[in-house]
Amino acid sequence: MKTTYYENKEINKTHFIADTCFDYYSERIRADDYRGNINFFSEWLEEEAKNNGFHKIIVKSKRDDIASWQEIGYINEGEFKGYFNGASAYAMCKYLTNERRNSEYWVDEDRILRDVLKLETGTKNQPLQNNYFLRMADVQDAESLAGLYGDVFQVYPTPMNDAEYVRKMIKSGTLFCVIEHEGKIISAASADVNETYNNAEITDCATIPEHRKFGLMKHLIDQLEKELFQRNIYCSYSIARGLSFGMNAVFHQKGYVYKGRLANNCKIFDKYEDMNIWVKDLSR
Repeated sequence: MKTTYYENKEINKTHFIADTCFDYYSERIRADDYRGNINFFSEWLEEEAKNNGFHKIIVKSKRDDIASWQEIGYINEGEFKGYFNGASAYAMCKYLTNERRNSEYWVDEDRILRDVLKLETGTKNQPLQNNYFLRMADVQDAESLAGLYGDVFQVYPTPMNDAEYVRKMIKSGTLFCVIEHEGKIISAASADVNETYNNAEITDCATIPEHRKFGLMKHLIDQLEKELFQRNIYCSYSIARGLSFGMNAVFHQKGYVYKGRLANNCKIFDKYEDMNIWVKDLSR
């Protein structure tokens, strides 16, 4: 496996152009945007996937192209509503091995989702305890953030335990919100902003286990949403581990809508994880 986790590549060929991500860590290729001939593009994607030992291809498709992708064997795993400046993106996926296609936990995740969707939405957050302090992070927090992610995640799809990587993210426009306890960051989340299409992914949600009973993540998400709204970014989305009742419950209770599940999408902890798509329109 390559030492780099992923590589973003702008592809310019005779019949198509595309913005792609070669995800070496999770052994997949993702196309975040494209235009041109879908058949030529698909052939190129499969060739690149095989050359790199990838098992999954994900294309963020426009609505009008769904049928074209389906006709060449792709399946629609979910919708990122409002992703393209208000127009939806659809996760059209293709698998190159049976092992990557077949999820061992799908029925369990359906049960977890069913229980999550029974919860009330719009419930008030628990008040922050007196000794907890919420604020936006800056580059000076990179070391502390890397320490938090290193403590919470033994395995993660991006090198969040690397302070230099976190520092680059903050400098490039990713928003981090943190909660401190006794001067130490014990909970954090980020909003990865796409300035071209005016959307943001709520991600990198982490809380030290002994602090998880206080509903801290809801406060972090609220603050990140306020920051996004002030920037006129209204499409907020996240992908949460299908097996995590807690994180799926947080997004459901904060008004996010379930929009599908990505099978064996990325490596977290000790295996590939199915990831649920949650989307919210912040303009409402």
